[in-house]
Amino acid sequence: MQNRGLIKFFAIIFALVCVYQLSFTFVASGIEKDAKAFAKGDSKKELAYLDSIGKVEVYPVLGYTFNEVRQKQLNKGLDLEGGINVILQISVKDVLKGLANDSKNAAFNKALADAKTNQQGNQDYIDAFFVEANNANINLAAADIFGNRNLEAEIKNGMSNKQLEPIVKKKVQESVESAFNVLRKRIDQFGVTQPNIQMLGNSGRILVELPGAKDVDRIKNLLQGTAQLEFWETYKLDEVSGFVMAADEALKKTEIAVKAAPVKKAGIDSLLTDKADTAAAKTSPFLGKMVGPGQQGIGFFNVKDTAVINSYLKRADIKALLPATLSNIRFAWGKVNPKNPEATELYVLKGTRDNVAPLSGGVIVDAKDTFDQFGKPAVSMQMNANGARLWEKITGAVSQQGNAIAIVLDNTVYSAPGVSKGAITGGQSEISGNFTLEETKDLANVLRAGKLPAAAEIIQSAEVGPSLGQKAIDAGIISSLVGFILVCLWMVFYYGRAGWYANAALLLNVLFLFGVMASFGFVLTLPGIAGIVLTLGTAVDANIIIYERAKEELREGKSLSDIVDISYGWKGAMRSIVDANVTHILTGIILFVFGTGPIQGFALTLLIGIFTSLFTSIFIARIFIDRDIAKNRALTFSTAITKNWFTGFNFDFIKVKKWTYLFSSIVVVVSCVSFFVNGLDEGVDFVGGRTYQVKFEKPVESNVVSEELSKEFGLPVEAKVFGDADQLKITTKYKIKEEGIAIDKEVNEKLYNGLKKYFNEDLTYEKFINLYEGKKFGVLYGSKVSPTISADIKTNSFWAVIGAMLVVALYLVISFRKYGYSIGAVAAVAHDVIFVLGVYSLCYKFMPFHMEMDQHFIAAILTVIGYSMNDTVIVFDRIREFIDGKRKGTFKEVVNASINTTLSRTLNTSLTMIMVLLIMFIFGGESIRGFIFAMLIGIIIGTYSSLFIATPVLVDSMKQSDIDEIEKRHA
Repeated sequence: MQNRGLIKFFAIIFALVCVYQLSFTFVASGIEKDAKAFAKGDSKKELAYLDSIGKVEVYPVLGYTFNEVRQKQLNKGLDLEGGINVILQISVKDVLKGLANDSKNAAFNKALADAKTNQQGNQDYIDAFFVEANNANINLAAADIFGNRNLEAEIKNGMSNKQLEPIVKKKVQESVESAFNVLRKRIDQFGVTQPNIQMLGNSGRILVELPGAKDVDRIKNLLQGTAQLEFWETYKLDEVSGFVMAADEALKKTEIAVKAAPVKKAGIDSLLTDKADTAAAKTSPFLGKMVGPGQQGIGFFNVKDTAVINSYLKRADIKALLPATLSNIRFAWGKVNPKNPEATELYVLKGTRDNVAPLSGGVIVDAKDTFDQFGKPAVSMQMNANGARLWEKITGAVSQQGNAIAIVLDNTVYSAPGVSKGAITGGQSEISGNFTLEETKDLANVLRAGKLPAAAEIIQSAEVGPSLGQKAIDAGIISSLVGFILVCLWMVFYYGRAGWYANAALLLNVLFLFGVMASFGFVLTLPGIAGIVLTLGTAVDANIIIYERAKEELREGKSLSDIVDISYGWKGAMRSIVDANVTHILTGIILFVFGTGPIQGFALTLLIGIFTSLFTSIFIARIFIDRDIAKNRALTFSTAITKNWFTGFNFDFIKVKKWTYLFSSIVVVVSCVSFFVNGLDEGVDFVGGRTYQVKFEKPVESNVVSEELSKEFGLPVEAKVFGDADQLKITTKYKIKEEGIAIDKEVNEKLYNGLKKYFNEDLTYEKFINLYEGKKFGVLYGSKVSPTISADIKTNSFWAVIGAMLVVALYLVISFRKYGYSIGAVAAVAHDVIFVLGVYSLCYKFMPFHMEMDQHFIAAILTVIGYSMNDTVIVFDRIREFIDGKRKGTFKEVVNASINTTLSRTLNTSLTMIMVLLIMFIFGGESIRGFIFAMLIGIIIGTYSSLFIATPVLVDSMKQSDIDEIEKRHA
């Protein structure tokens, strides 16, 4: 091998760089372990400990502080680290309405609504909107839509929708970028270690990963709150009492009355005079729901009744009862008091002539958490000069009128203080109320960061508990070590000393793989570990191809140096290695492009592993072999036991094709019938929904839990045993089409209420839902996939599978210059995909592990496609070599000889793959068991199809004229 010294030098330097990069991970891990030991499960103490040593030098040899070391360590994904991952969808609909200045144009608003309804999978909302607008022939440049003062500098009269489209898209993208910057400021001030926030293309979606975050509801409030702060005057009760009574009387005629709740002789009773007594004595649809007098509003109502009250107040006949003096009225609910979470106050707000707040939060220049005069948590705010003037005017009027100022954040009244000492000057204000310390910190944070330009909806989320992450790490380490040891033992058993050289290359390959990931800041995930373990199986494939070729040349009596030169040459093993790995790389790229989150981690480690394994297999192993040649040391590439394995094997694969065709046809037909009869167990990735992994204190009956939760939610809830009998995977589609913080919390509360009887009384809602160190019971993992993103995932998955098959088929046409090779390979791959899908369709109802169709399953299918192509290409390369060479015999004899001479490589590679997959299936953990099973079945059937389907189809698809020409040449 020429340039052997340069290869050695490069390998040594690369290895040293990898060790250097990975050293930061070891240092950081040690410190984080100390922090956990110090905190004893208290996440706040742990974070404080790490913050306190952030600028302390912890890597004395190189002089790095802990913050610098932490930035350079190998990042772990949330499934290993624990934490919260969400994908936020910035409401493009709200942005468009804002650009149109809240246009009242009926056709425009209908197009906005229709775009949401008719949006196709993987189609951006804005593209769907322009389709609807064009179908309805709406002139979007009109003055009452986008041709207003917001865009008058860019939109000209007579501009077509096509000309307008890039301008509007640019404005929408600017709003998304603005939202991205606001969210980044909020997260930076929240104090999470190594947060990750990134925009996902031009889709209006933002990915947020918060490793170590544990307070689920708090995080979602932080991310979804628009921070739309407004200051409203309130109406006094005597100003609205007439309307309230009139509305109540009108509702008695149309609504089913309820028994009036007992109301104290204060508040609204005293203001509504004797009529209130009469109303309280009778049945009352509106006032009967009131559970207490208000402080600055109408009164307190049960939280569960707020939706009904809202529906009453929105009715046209009730609105018609409003007198002219209340034309700018607006109703709003108060913030729920944690000490009394079942009741909330209804406020009546006084707007301007346009029914908007007289003062908005845009005037706030600073905000900080503090304490009010009673020592309770509050938020202090400072306004700019213009805000200070308006604030002085408003507070002065309120002081004289005796009403209050409602401080409204995201349509919720946080507090409604009165003003007793005259106008407030200087622009200083304060929000007080029923706050916790964390709430005031978060509120001050979002006010400083600014408001979002539009609503942010969580369309996909995952919460992973730290204990679950540690379990995944342990499972990954065990499966990796056992898989590595088994592969190494097999290589030594089968190839002797040459096997040790392959193992040395494999060990260096693992170092390179982790080093590259650490150097470029890639994230290690649980599927990524699966990708690494899988790389162990494929990494030795190049060595196997080379060694098998060397054994063939050795049998012809050639010298070791000639054998090595031929085996490592283009006409030896290199052409097959390149073809096989190009097909693998293409499927890996498609998997990375179409996958999201952990699936991209799997694809990334797989791709990196292909390149590092090629380098180590081709160059590192040869360094040892060349040393044997230099020392005249014999090298047989086998052992005494395996020396003659598969030698002289001559099975007629083409002769049995009618039986293999029959078997495969039966499998395909049975699979297709099962698709229609049994269907497939589509996971929430494909259909949308919420999934929880719940750990109980003792084993439970899944069917009983399913029935109880179905009653609680009012629709079917699926509960399946997940691993141990005391752990369930619970899936529900309850209100999955509705977005918002309140909906997410409502679902969590229903889950808690339905399951709390299975736990000790000290397991509160917060302990049940939130994630924390040492958590043993309750929700260990939760995820949500909205129908919007599930449609995208389904579309991406379909095109990923189809695209992988087409791209690899195109490569084979280019490489082999015959369509028959592509037809044979695609037929084999299609057969494999249908076979795996058929097994999942037939078995998912009774298998002891989950066999869901989700992103992990699609990753498995694409991996099977890559492997099947890899295996098939090796056989095809040998067929091409024999056809181009001097091999004697008929066309079928040449093809049979090609299969038989590559059989040792095919079975060796398949066996190593099956070994590591079995190890992962046994030790890899419940969460990836279905994923591994799909690959295990795929590898077995892929080996079968490359021998019994791909090659016979190639033979049958060859033109007779080509066959005659080949046989004439080989006679």
